[in-house]
Amino acid sequence: MIYCDYAATNGVVPEAVRAAVADYLTHPGNPGRGTHARAMDAARIVLEARFALADFFDCADPSRVVFTSGATQSLNTAIRGLVKPGDHVVTTFYEHNSVLRPLYQLEKTGVSLSITDGSPEQIAAAMRPNTCAVVMTHASNVTGDVLDIRAAGEIAHAHGALLIVDAAQTAGVLPISMEADGIDVLCFAGHKSMLGVQGVGGMAVGEGVEIAPLMVGGSGIRSFDHEHPRDLPEGLEAGTQNVPGIAALLAAQGVIAQRGLANIAAHERALADRVERQICGAQGVRMYHGNGARVGIVSFTVEDIDNAVVADVLANDYGIAARAGAHCAPLVHEHFGTASMVRLSFGWDNTTADADACARAVCEIAEGKR
Repeated sequence: MIYCDYAATNGVVPEAVRAAVADYLTHPGNPGRGTHARAMDAARIVLEARFALADFFDCADPSRVVFTSGATQSLNTAIRGLVKPGDHVVTTFYEHNSVLRPLYQLEKTGVSLSITDGSPEQIAAAMRPNTCAVVMTHASNVTGDVLDIRAAGEIAHAHGALLIVDAAQTAGVLPISMEADGIDVLCFAGHKSMLGVQGVGGMAVGEGVEIAPLMVGGSGIRSFDHEHPRDLPEGLEAGTQNVPGIAALLAAQGVIAQRGLANIAAHERALADRVERQICGAQGVRMYHGNGARVGIVSFTVEDIDNAVVADVLANDYGIAARAGAHCAPLVHEHFGTASMVRLSFGWDNTTADADACARAVCEIAEGKR
């Protein structure tokens, strides 16, 4: 199989990551729930991962790196824990439902919402005196377009608002600095370009940002208190942590460092550009993205052929794993006038031969040869 669905999940888990998970599973323990050797070993894994990710994302305090089940939980926690009735939020039409649905629910409680194209000009124009946050993706999971989060951070802070960033498609591909980019809450997935496994992700929380917890319960400390602890990381980490997943994230940091972010980003963009050059003239093929920076995603439709059929033919006749659908980002489709697209998304393990095979397959499907 030629795996081209990296925007959904990492298709090839590096050997070092698999080994780290397997090693942990031979002697598991619950961090913060004891002082015996296994509990302490697990706690060391979690602590090392916090420090590694704080360094990776330029987060000043490792204790403010919080582990969650993934970007969806992180975004729900940040949005629900920071936005109150009467507040106004600015977002973009590029957003995943992990951003949109919490915001739509909060609208019912008296929160107002402005949806922009993600440009600094529209974000600035949308700001109001009661704007509490700009919530935006770093890169679209549909088109691959990269948004200017640094400019958004400057605008948000100039108006006394926070910047909450969905980095599901960029963490592990593009450099992200909470300090330089002005990010107050960074939400990331562990199972995509962070090269970890499913079921783990996190959020890095800036100094002075106090988020009400989405869940409360066991924390390993202050068990007799009626209220859940407020201090981070325990304040946002109720229950047992996904230590195998955290061990995977820690090991993956070494893999990413060895390959280099700049090399990863350039490789994935080059593959996407290579496919686009080859299919742009194919009969009935239309592609969807802006003209600026992008990650390794190519989304397209083929005239008069259902997108689901295109993806099925790619899978069954060519052995290419792509994804057709709305990709949980409905406003992108409203913007382009589509109901769905076919998405090819490339990762660290794809090759130029993979890209060429994808382009040939799309051209043949469009020309009726399949």
